[in-house]
Amino acid sequence: MRKFPSIKKTADFQAVYHTGKSYANKELVMYIRRTGNPGQRIGISVSKKVGNSVVRHRVTRLIRECFRLNQEQLTNGLDIVVVARAAAGTSDYKNMEHAYLHLCGLHNISRESK
Repeated sequence: MRKFPSIKKTADFQAVYHTGKSYANKELVMYIRRTGNPGQRIGISVSKKVGNSVVRHRVTRLIRECFRLNQEQLTNGLDIVVVARAAAGTSDYKNMEHAYLHLCGLHNISRESK
């Protein structure tokens, strides 16, 4: 089983927050930082405003699955940080994927949008 490409260090999160560009919709906020590294990495942040630990973990799994299934459609060399908003706690997978792809389109990181 391959290791999931995620951002884990606080310094990496801060680099994306400070030097990246952000767009938001009702459920998610997405920060993008272009790097020279091959592939993409994702960091997911879900605060206690979203819900209890069960809800927060479910939202994290949904975002991770959206990234995994659409990873081939994204351009290479990206660090992505996704921050869940309170509305994401009641969202299902279909709405979450729509919100994720909408933000990818706004950032022009989808290969189809170019």
